[in-house]
Amino acid sequence: MDEVAVLRITGGKANAMSAELLDAIERLIDDFEAGPARAAVLIGYERFFSAGLALPTLIDLDRPAMKRFIERFGVVMMRVFQCPRPIVAAINGHAIAGGCVLALQCDWRLMVDADARIGLNETQLGIGLPSSVLEPLRLAVPPASIVPIAYEGRLFSPPEALALGLVHELTTLAELETRAVTRARALASVPSTAVAQVKLGVRRPAIDWIARHSAEETERWLDTWFSSDARDRLTQAVAKLKR
Repeated sequence: MDEVAVLRITGGKANAMSAELLDAIERLIDDFEAGPARAAVLIGYERFFSAGLALPTLIDLDRPAMKRFIERFGVVMMRVFQCPRPIVAAINGHAIAGGCVLALQCDWRLMVDADARIGLNETQLGIGLPSSVLEPLRLAVPPASIVPIAYEGRLFSPPEALALGLVHELTTLAELETRAVTRARALASVPSTAVAQVKLGVRRPAIDWIARHSAEETERWLDTWFSSDARDRLTQAVAKLKR
């Protein structure tokens, strides 16, 4: 019986986050928690961990529909964040916006040292970050890294991401999955009940804060999504993607 489950995200072009991909990620976590593995590796395919939200499918949604989508996004991210067993993100390529968010929900992040970028570029598009993003980010990186990552919305090379604490390790593509499984196996070697208690204790303040404030923060986020500035920038981004 293997102690580590490898969870492969294969959700279409660039692993862009559609409603279908969110469902697939939740199923991966459900199957992991229901199975015998004591730790997991989460990995994408080809050059993408995930390119973020599937903007072409979201740009024309009205506010109620977009609210349903971003609430669903938050629920799925929290499923990863609250999983009692350790999850290692093997970031095999670009992890942009929602892709970076998914990696932040994991307990350890390895990234391929290649021509790839990672970051939360939402502010560059005129949109904000919901609480399901900000609280895990606050736990994951040093305070000094919050400004370049969250305020400025920059995308970082792997060495830059390592320096900011956005990822923990860099490795080659050839070694990425093996290194990630080795790291996950080390985490699985600790008694699982102890890990679950400690993990929940560390993350409980963030989980409780999100539960208390998510409704308010979602409305504030929607205000940014539907602002005139964001509409212009998102429209331009979608046109570029379609080309």
